[in-house]
Amino acid sequence: MKQPKGKFAGTVRVGEKGQIVIPKGVRDLLDIQPGDTLLVLADEKRGIAVTKDDVLFRQFEAFLGPEDGK
Repeated sequence: MKQPKGKFAGTVRVGEKGQIVIPKGVRDLLDIQPGDTLLVLADEKRGIAVTKDDVLFRQFEAFLGPEDGK
């Protein structure tokens, strides 16, 4: 089945050290590069979400306004 444009669905396996590999399709879609920092959010009922940390910073800026006050 072909993935819809801008979307990705798949599975990953947790290794012995608790690590997962982010699939290449996701890395390409979100432009995740070696050395990037990711944000991990978890909730017992809702599960886990992993995103680039800049998503959080954009949300803060939308809430608090731009850093330079403009």
